[in-house]
Amino acid sequence: MSPAAATIQPASLRRARPMSRKIITLTGITTTGTPHLGNYVGAIRPAIEASHRVDVQSYYFLADYHALIKCQDPARVQRSTLEIAATWLALGLDTEHAVFYRQSDVPEIPELTWLLQCVTAKGLMNRAHAYKAAVQANEATGEGDADHGVNMGLFSYPVLMAADILMFRANKVPVGRDQVQHLEMARDIAGRFNNIYGEHFVLPEAVVDEHTAVLNGIDGRKMSKSYDNVIPLFAPQKALRKLIMKIKTNSLEPGVPKDPDTCTLFSIYRAFASADQTEAMRRRYAEGIGWGEMKGLLFEFLDAHLLEARARYDALLEAPERIEAALREGAERARLVSGPFMQQLRHSVGIRPLA
Repeated sequence: MSPAAATIQPASLRRARPMSRKIITLTGITTTGTPHLGNYVGAIRPAIEASHRVDVQSYYFLADYHALIKCQDPARVQRSTLEIAATWLALGLDTEHAVFYRQSDVPEIPELTWLLQCVTAKGLMNRAHAYKAAVQANEATGEGDADHGVNMGLFSYPVLMAADILMFRANKVPVGRDQVQHLEMARDIAGRFNNIYGEHFVLPEAVVDEHTAVLNGIDGRKMSKSYDNVIPLFAPQKALRKLIMKIKTNSLEPGVPKDPDTCTLFSIYRAFASADQTEAMRRRYAEGIGWGEMKGLLFEFLDAHLLEARARYDALLEAPERIEAALREGAERARLVSGPFMQQLRHSVGIRPLA
């Protein structure tokens, strides 16, 4: 069996296991950019581990509609969708248990967005962090129009996010602290709809992992595309080595003891290493390991750690039809839930047959 084929379960297997309704979790993945080491450690790895839990029904979706808010480069959105889907599949997302789909393949989501917009107060959207930040930026630059550069996608983004969550009655939604407000808005919107039309929506709870690992990039700041300091997760060997060699260090010479807890090299190593390997590396730091040697060791360690997953990733990129098939199968499973629920919601608001 090829590496690509090994990551995607046959449709018959995915349909054979009924969905659990005990705990439902949902995670959105924005399709802008290429996944990097920080994404993997902070979000992808724990989500993939969670996808194997048989007591939880997990939904993972590629948020391509969300991507259009800030990215108007069609080629970039499509390429990012391909790379992100290939990454999650290559790293072992359990598509037998979890539902993995593209947001735009579930037409009930934008339809639900409209229903929710019709009960959402504009004042609630005025308080959204992203919108307020855009207004404050305009005021800081002396722009006469406080809404300059603000499109309706940015302004109403929390409603679309609410539709993503409420459609599948998610109980738990893993988010970063910057997204907690949007979960609170989703609860407000759901409560308002329920109050008007009856109890249809589950009120979701934000799950914030206080222990989520955060990696620094090659310049010592938090690894982020906005800082242009990332190390792509599946960078080819030569590119990976070059990026690691560029990681910023201090001027301490070989033989001088070094503090591992303030070192970007060590933090990246620790994120992938076992407890025993980490402790052994701490001793090397106490002994004064040289930066050149440490960079070489880190490259070899990461390259070996990611070797098999990188091979699966490359194989999937060469066979995009496999990724497309996996996403469409996921959308079919998602719509087994969203289709009937949307009919129920239409009926509740009065959009129904006349006879």
